[in-house]
Amino acid sequence: MVTLGYVGLGKMGGRVAKRLLDAGYSVIGYNRTKSKAQELLDAGMQWGETPRQVAEAADITFSMVTNTTAFHEIFDGQHGILAGLEPGKIYVDMSTIGIEASKEAAKRVAAQGAHMLDTPVSGNLTTLSQGNASLMVGGDEAVFQQIKPILQAIGSKVDYVGANGQALLMKVAINLSLPIQFLGLCEGILLAEKGGIPRETALKVWINSALSSPATAHRAAFLVEKPEEAWFDVNMMQKDMLLALDLGRTLEVPLLGVALSNELLTAARAMGLAKEDFACMFEVLAKLAGLNE
Repeated sequence: MVTLGYVGLGKMGGRVAKRLLDAGYSVIGYNRTKSKAQELLDAGMQWGETPRQVAEAADITFSMVTNTTAFHEIFDGQHGILAGLEPGKIYVDMSTIGIEASKEAAKRVAAQGAHMLDTPVSGNLTTLSQGNASLMVGGDEAVFQQIKPILQAIGSKVDYVGANGQALLMKVAINLSLPIQFLGLCEGILLAEKGGIPRETALKVWINSALSSPATAHRAAFLVEKPEEAWFDVNMMQKDMLLALDLGRTLEVPLLGVALSNELLTAARAMGLAKEDFACMFEVLAKLAGLNE
């Protein structure tokens, strides 16, 4: 059995590491705040004092962090993952970060005789915990085939997309639809509510309609009661929207829905909702519609 490393044990990364532990793999992990990894340590995860120590101890090192800046913090320097990678080792980054930054990292990994895959996850806290999240993979296809069984322990659907960076491109292309779909749900529910239909009734009918999707259905309840823990907060969602808009400009693809959704997220931040789940888009629209939340 190979030894796996995991760097970045936040809400999503911690759940990935837990699935790997539950699948019987030996896992050594690192997180900037060790106390947040206590549940994993109690479940049998070993601890690495630095990202480099994790990469040195593991055959395959995974990571998941919030943005490109955080990626460089765990990847670069004498204590970073790159410094711990030896020839033949595999590095799997599951973060949603800038494509060019990821591709440049892959070149640096290859220069050391190791291999890097970009492997972002599509799903939420619930689907990930249940093993129903989907993974997309960019990089050497032979390396992907080598570790595919491990990836399938994380999510039931694993797709190879292409060369390094292509999985990240696909992840951004998927994520841009999240606020766009949710915006449509919010506008429809608000229209029904102001017309006299109770919100709970409108939501039930919406979820039972042909327009329902997992992305909207999982957050529909947030329109009635906010979650105790944000699944994907406004800052994180807007980070992905800005990545999409940058790609749209580069590839000359007009992203009108993304631009509108991004402005609504900016309004949410201005209202002090940056750390709340992006479902608070409904709260912003409700205020514009004259409804008291």
